[in-house]
Amino acid sequence: MPEPTKPSYMCREIDEIAAGAERLLNSGRGVIMAAADTLRAAEPRFLVTAARGSSDHAATYLKYACELTLGLPVASIGPSVCSVYGAPLNLKAGAAIGISQSGKSPDIVSVAVAATSQGVPAIAITNAPQSPLADASTTVIDILAGPEQSVAATKSFVLSAVAGLAVLAHWKRDQDLINAIDALPARLDAAVQIDWPELRAVLAGADSLFVLGRGPVFAMANEAALKFKETCRIHAESYSSAEVLHGPVSIVGEAYPVLAFSADDAAAAHVSAVVDRLVDKGAVVFAAAHADTQARALEVVATNHPLTDPLALIVSFYAFIERLARDRGLDPDRPRNLNKVTETV
Repeated sequence: MPEPTKPSYMCREIDEIAAGAERLLNSGRGVIMAAADTLRAAEPRFLVTAARGSSDHAATYLKYACELTLGLPVASIGPSVCSVYGAPLNLKAGAAIGISQSGKSPDIVSVAVAATSQGVPAIAITNAPQSPLADASTTVIDILAGPEQSVAATKSFVLSAVAGLAVLAHWKRDQDLINAIDALPARLDAAVQIDWPELRAVLAGADSLFVLGRGPVFAMANEAALKFKETCRIHAESYSSAEVLHGPVSIVGEAYPVLAFSADDAAAAHVSAVVDRLVDKGAVVFAAAHADTQARALEVVATNHPLTDPLALIVSFYAFIERLARDRGLDPDRPRNLNKVTETV
């Protein structure tokens, strides 16, 4: 008999997400609440974020979550503005969040330095509490993910998003959201059991697709598109469902694949309407959604809050994409031309 295939690091790390979330929400609760207290006391008029890659997708998710819960505008800073161009950003009256799995990227660190030099709270969300980013920040949230050996980030992405969302929930003192976050480990454990075999069958030989979302789940579309490229060598482009019909739709022809994400929120009907139009154009559309559409429905896990739904969606996607990479004969742990840590200046 052939020897059983050893699980990839990526597979094992995806399986660790639920336990990691529980660990973070228990052991990390004190520093999360301290960060929330710091931000509430500072009363910032705006937030800025600094991140790259998957961490920047987590920042996009937190942008929507912050604006929806606190009504506080959030801007993503181009880190090179500080690190390469040396521009003196005026961050007074604001606060900053830097997100980095390794905490080593000099450009992300430079934004934290710019904030703290102006007396502005700078929150580091990182898997490396002893790192340059941690040293440059006023508050450090260790996401407690443990070692992440696969090049493609999975558990560090989800735990960064959970940490940031928990800060926002405690800052707002939003008990419904806090309760949904506390219930997340069980929901993420259910989500990781789903790996969308029907979508894998359609994409086994694909070389291009669109990934759609809107609102907080748009960040998950961005993350999914990156993972298609990283692990499966599929050219995936992510779009807001509000934008895809403005030009990109010209690519869509008969049997063109589309993956649409939708949470159980105010944007769901808008996403469904766009999905139905793409189906009418002949696209093969799969919907990881809570609302009914004409698309082929993928199983999803409900989390009982529109801001935590996207996290369950991305966990199921991770289980799917790791399997798809292996279906295509690729090693998901070793994407071509990539390293685990990329230190940009």
